[in-house]
Amino acid sequence: SLVLCSKGIPQTLAAFGLEGFLDGAGCKLVFYLHRVARGVSLSTTCLLSGFQAIKLCPRISRWMELQIRSPKCIVFCCFLCWVLHFIVNIPIAMYATGPTNSKNMSMVFVYRYCSSHLSGILFSVTAVIYLFTDGMCLALMVWTSGSMVLVLHRHKQRVQHIRSCSLSPRTSHETRATHTILILVSMFVSFHALASILSYRITHIHNPSHWLRSISVLVASGFPT
Repeated sequence: SLVLCSKGIPQTLAAFGLEGFLDGAGCKLVFYLHRVARGVSLSTTCLLSGFQAIKLCPRISRWMELQIRSPKCIVFCCFLCWVLHFIVNIPIAMYATGPTNSKNMSMVFVYRYCSSHLSGILFSVTAVIYLFTDGMCLALMVWTSGSMVLVLHRHKQRVQHIRSCSLSPRTSHETRATHTILILVSMFVSFHALASILSYRITHIHNPSHWLRSISVLVASGFPT
C-alpha cells in the first residue's frame, strides 16, 4: 500500500497536468517513503518465501525448528529490514528536491513533480547498493521457490502409490501449491527485473519521454498491486 500510494498518487496527479504540487520537503518524503517501502516489500516477500522453504525442507527445519517457531524471529527479521532500508535510502532523502526547469545540469533526473541531484560518484555507489540488494532478493526468491517446488515434487512421488488407489479426480495439494509458488515467483522476478531495467534506462537517457516514465511506474507497481 505504501509503495502504491507514495509513487502512484503523485504520478497520477502529474499525468493529469498537476506539476509542481510538491515542495522540496514533500519530494524528499515521497521519494524516501517509496524507496523504503519498495525495499521492505521486496525483502519481506523473500523472507516469507525463505521461512516457507525452511518449514518444508526437513534437513533445515530440524535444527532451525526452535528458532523459526517463535514469532519473535519473524518480527525481528521484519524490523531489521525496515532499519536496513531506512539507512540505505538516506541519500535519496538528502538529494531529492522540488521540480526544476534546468535542462543541462549533469545528473539531474527530472520527474514531472520532483527531481534528484546526485553527483556521479554518489549515483554510482547508490546504484551498486540497490543493484546488489535487488539482485540478492531476486536470487533468494528463485532459490527458495525452487527448493519448495523440488520438495513438493519429491513428496508427491512418495505418496503417488497411495493416491493411485483413490478415485478422487481432484488435483493434489502438492500440484496446487507448486502452481501457486511458480506463479508468485514468476510475477515477482518478472515485474522487479523489468522495473529495474526500465529505471536503469531512464537514468541513462537524456530527457526521457513521459511515456517511458509512466510505463516504468506502472511496471514497478505491478507486483505490489
